[in-house]
Amino acid sequence: MKRLAAPGVLAVATRELRWMARDKVALFLVIGVPLFAFALLAATFSNAVVRDLRVSVVDADRTATSRIYVQAVTSAPVVTVAERSGDLTSAMHAIRSGAAIAAVYIPPDFERDFLARKRPQIMVFYNRQFFTPGNNAASAIAKAIDAATATLLPATGPAAGYRPGALVAEQYVLTNPALNFAQFLLRAVLPTVLHVVVAIAGGYAVGSEFSSRNPRAWLRAAGGSPLAALVGKLAPLFGVFILMMVLVAVIIHGLYQIPFRGDSLMMGASACLLVIAYLSIGALLQLLVRNLAIGLSLTAIFCSPAFGFAGVGFPLFGMGDFARVWGSLLPLRWYIQILFDQAARGLPTSVSAQPFAILAGIAGVAFMLAWLRLRATAKAPLRRAKETPAIEIDPHSGVGTAMVAEWRRVLGDSGAFSLIVLAPVIYGLFYPQPYLGQVLRNIPIAVVDQDGTELGRELVSTLNADEAVKVAARADTLADAQALLAKREVFAILEIPEGAQREILKGNPSRIAAYVDSAYFLLYNRTLQGISEAAGAVSQQIASGGARADGSLAHTALIRSSPVEVVSEPLFNPTGGYASYVVPAAFVLILQQTLLMGVATLGGVAFARGGREARRQRGGARFILGQALAHLCLAMPGVILYLIILPRFYGFSTLGQPLALFLFAAPFLLAVSFLAQFAGLWFKRRETAVLVFVATSLPLFFLVGVSWPQEAIPDAIRIASRIFPSTSAIDGLVRINQMGASLRDVSRDWMTLWALAAVYGLLTVAATHLLNRERMRDER
Repeated sequence: MKRLAAPGVLAVATRELRWMARDKVALFLVIGVPLFAFALLAATFSNAVVRDLRVSVVDADRTATSRIYVQAVTSAPVVTVAERSGDLTSAMHAIRSGAAIAAVYIPPDFERDFLARKRPQIMVFYNRQFFTPGNNAASAIAKAIDAATATLLPATGPAAGYRPGALVAEQYVLTNPALNFAQFLLRAVLPTVLHVVVAIAGGYAVGSEFSSRNPRAWLRAAGGSPLAALVGKLAPLFGVFILMMVLVAVIIHGLYQIPFRGDSLMMGASACLLVIAYLSIGALLQLLVRNLAIGLSLTAIFCSPAFGFAGVGFPLFGMGDFARVWGSLLPLRWYIQILFDQAARGLPTSVSAQPFAILAGIAGVAFMLAWLRLRATAKAPLRRAKETPAIEIDPHSGVGTAMVAEWRRVLGDSGAFSLIVLAPVIYGLFYPQPYLGQVLRNIPIAVVDQDGTELGRELVSTLNADEAVKVAARADTLADAQALLAKREVFAILEIPEGAQREILKGNPSRIAAYVDSAYFLLYNRTLQGISEAAGAVSQQIASGGARADGSLAHTALIRSSPVEVVSEPLFNPTGGYASYVVPAAFVLILQQTLLMGVATLGGVAFARGGREARRQRGGARFILGQALAHLCLAMPGVILYLIILPRFYGFSTLGQPLALFLFAAPFLLAVSFLAQFAGLWFKRRETAVLVFVATSLPLFFLVGVSWPQEAIPDAIRIASRIFPSTSAIDGLVRINQMGASLRDVSRDWMTLWALAAVYGLLTVAATHLLNRERMRDER
């Protein structure tokens, strides 16, 4: 006879492990989902350095000099000349359609003006709607043009006579000297994906007691102690997810060889607190509603947008008040700060003491609230959620009848209705909040002026006049400035060495050192931009000898220092707004994920209420088509909200025609519906859809090419990503709505979506036929 464990924590933990071993969905959620997400993200970021960004070149001069510049662009390591356009119109078409990320225009008479010292322009048009690839391409092209100009200067002959030296800002990259995107993004993305799984798993373990298990038996196994019941239930999950956190560290520091610079003990303790916090939050939400489906939906709404509020993409000091306050309530926000301070920046543990204490406080409060709620629930009478009866229709009914029946199912099911109709509204208001600051301004930096001359005072004044940065501190030594950097009071240090002005007056270049923290790439790029602009402005003023900026002497000095002007023109997102770049793409992904989970939920509901017979009724070709049309209509308000109303409300670029948007959105929504119906055929419970799909959102976002360049994604992953409708839909809808592309420009994406709709529709019909054959075989 098998001996049972004495009531208590161990008995509850043993009971939980046995349940997880029997419940395939729980096992897949806890182990399968994070492993799949980790593998996908690790493969996506396997090329840490961005290369081969496609560029279109328009050489309207076609001389030996212009060919030197074309060759310089062709030889640049980051970009590759994908096509030679005949004019700017065809180059713009290439950018809108995705054939190129940027275009280089060399005007007629370029060589003649160059030799005549008229400072001709080379225009660089780059797609800033695709933020990272566009900015990288523009920077690489500008460097290639400058290199080509440097090779031509000796041939044209430098100007005779005395010239003062130039001010040169030498950058010293702190934290991430190789500017490794994997070190920046992957370090934050993997824990972000895991925290969603942790919260959902904690909620599922507790919520399943009220849906399919027995909460009284749970408490009996704990000897009647709510504390022992909660600890025993969450303990096995805690152990599994700590191992997952170890796997995250192995991927980052082992597979990618990214150095760990800080205190491993503090980092391990922070990981434990993060897991405890989100297990407790998931449990608390379930205990509050005592309805598994609603509790999982609330958990997903709470956790899914957390990446934006954690300050990884857009810095915390650039957010509005609501985003900062809400972010401060999220355990992930404090864990990410500790992670970057310790693992990336290698700061003393004392710097991380405050966020560690806050994280510990949140974890403790969340666990205490879950325990108090469980104690109150234990005294309340047990109640089960009532399922409304299944809607049955005549098997000979047509598409219209199936469409109306599906409408009634969605409107009559709170879980499906919340996901398909209400969730897009909530996310539409909630998700953009961290990014609405759009552009970073007045980034605080420190200046260490060891020269103490007019040059330093002029440089500080110019820095403060630049909108990107402001001089927040004047430190006496580098050590004092570094202390401010460690406390996040400044994000860069500019050192003006002794004798800087003397070197300029002697005609030598004067080098100033810019130490810039690259832990967060947006901060790094924007800070470096402000410092470079200020140094360039001071250099130009020195070269002109104090002459009027618009005068001939200043112009002559400018030609001597820079004989070719590179004019970079950002397209479609000219202000470089972060929300304008990330939110439109995220909106399309939200449409997919909410519709996918909502429709797949209906498949699980059908089986739970009526078994195979109820599922069979949803599986005929006419019913599948009718249901898809119902989903199309139900999702259209979300399309209107995300593509027409909210972009104008938030001030994003909206160049697309509504008809083109709707024509493109139709196959996207149909493809998602058919995919969800196909997945729902295999689900036996309503909650399975949320458990399986909720953690896939962030990996799918990076597969599109908006944030992480497609050229940096391995070919196999890039091709495989096309099986998800969001990959083609985000690319196409963003190009139409934000870039003014026509359906012809995005015809490849449009046809891909129609193909996916057809394939998933046929798969659903075939799967239904297969399941029906199995049912008849079982009945015989």
